[in-house]
This record gives sequence, C-alpha cells and structure tokens, in this order.
Amino acid sequence: MKLITFTTAGHSRIGALENEGKVVDLNYAYQALLKSQNKYRYKEIAEAFVPTKMEGFLQGGKESMRIAQEAIAYALANQDSFEHQLVYEKSAVKVEAPVTAPGKIICVGHNYREHILEMGREIPKYPVVFAKFANTIIGPEDDIPFYPISEQLDYEAEFTFVIGKKANNVSEEDALDYVAGYTIANDVTYRDIQRRTLQWMQGKSVDGSAPLGPWLITTDELTDPSGLDVVLTVNGEVRQKTNTENLVFSVQKLVAFLSNLMTLEPGDVILSGTPGGVGVAMDPPQFLKDGDVVKIEIDKVGTLENRVSLQKG
Repeated sequence: MKLITFTTAGHSRIGALENEGKVVDLNYAYQALLKSQNKYRYKEIAEAFVPTKMEGFLQGGKESMRIAQEAIAYALANQDSFEHQLVYEKSAVKVEAPVTAPGKIICVGHNYREHILEMGREIPKYPVVFAKFANTIIGPEDDIPFYPISEQLDYEAEFTFVIGKKANNVSEEDALDYVAGYTIANDVTYRDIQRRTLQWMQGKSVDGSAPLGPWLITTDELTDPSGLDVVLTVNGEVRQKTNTENLVFSVQKLVAFLSNLMTLEPGDVILSGTPGGVGVAMDPPQFLKDGDVVKIEIDKVGTLENRVSLQKG
C-alpha cells in the first residue's frame, strides 16, 4: 500500500493511494465495511483498528494492515454505500506528510561513503545519530520556509523508514520485520547555524526543515531497501546521486543499533543519511534561495518535490 495522510474540509485523515490517483479514506472505508456486515458499534471498532491518525494506525501492526486492505477493496467497489465519502480524487485533497506527529525523528549522519569523504571525515565505526523534532515536518505539497536567520540553507536527500512495531534489542536478521514502510525526507539544514557549536541540532531543528513524503510505501510492496537509486535535483540540476547499496549502515544495521540504545515505537521516523553533493561542499558553495525547486526521487518509493519560500523577518 501507499499510505498517506490527507486533509479535506479542514480535517486530516489517513488514506491509501490506489491506481489512477484514487485516495481511499481508510477509517470510513472500514466503518462502511463493518456496517455492511451489520456490526454494532462499527464506528468504535473502526477507530480501534483503523484510526484516523497514522501513528495510531501503525500501532495496530499487521492486523491493521490486513484490515485496511479489506476496507480498500470494499470502498472501491461500494463508493456510494456510506454516509461519508469513501474515495476521493487525489487532486481534490491536500496530501500531507505521511507521519505528522512521530514520537522520535532519528537522523543518521555520515552514512554514505562519498558524503563522508567530501566532508573530510573518516568512515565511522558506529552510526552518527542526531535528532529532529515534529515541528520540522512539512508535507509534499508544502513550501520549504526559508527564515532570515541564515543565508546558508542546504538540502539533504534521505531514504527514510518508519517503524511499525515496538523494537527493543532487535537483531539484524529480524530488523525488517519492525519496519512499517519507506518514504523520502529532505533534511533541510541551516549550515552556519549547524556549525556554530559542536552539536548540530540548532541547524537541523528549524520549523519546516523536514519535508516528508509523498507517502509511506509498505514493506509488502517494497520488500528490499537495498539497491535503490537516489537522485536530488535543484531546479533540474542533479546535485546528489547515489544508491542505497552505498550506505555504510544499512536499514537492518540501523534498526539493530538503535533498538539496542532505545526502544523504537510505531511511527518513529528514521532518516538514513545523505549522499555526496550537498551545497556546502560545492566549490564555491551553492545554497538554496527563494523559489528554488528541490526534487528527490528514489526508486520504487516515489518523488518528493518542494519549493523554497523566503519568509519575512
């Protein structure tokens, strides 16, 4: 499935993007299915197994995923069978970040060999990790806000995965069982702010600095996170190009490593690192400016595209 969060009539809900650009409202679809089966308390049952928020839905694990598939099939065949709209045209809704309120956003630095070398560093023995927060998340149809606190706004293409069930002391062999799916992030960074202390967080935690999306492609559809091409362009010019085979620490290694440090929960978002070609490393450096369009394409995942918008001081 391609899971999304979408907004219609001022309310945000979760859905699945189907062929020909149809968005199925998962909660209402399951309500409709239950009602067709003459179930009492169908609204409450649907909210328990297929709630309207992505984080809650992911907590339901494989059972909620299975139920969602059944609900999608019912909704597509019975679109006008319920008091609420079950299916929308994608153009009729606003697509948000698939996960909007994760408990944790964990970022991995220096995880592609070419980026490590361009930054003049050595291959790390352990993953370099830092955090972003939920205030940074924006969706695939939002502009990247560029605040006048810096003149060094940079991009970082990130292959990203989302945790699907509680993970603690997980082995590499079992790691992918704990992943709900994959998406794309842009770890937008204010470089001069990042570098004014040894800790990077200041330059990484500005509002709107984590475009995420366009959807979460589930692991039944994308079973292998290796061998995926990653390309970032700015106004059509290729700046970053790599393959997830080049990760120093794979998805499996990251799940195992992180789950031995902390308990990972459903909905936690993990950015796996950026390849070479960041703007600060160019000669001369090339930072983002008002109106620039940043596009990230990842094989079998999709495309995340956002425009930079200068904000007034």
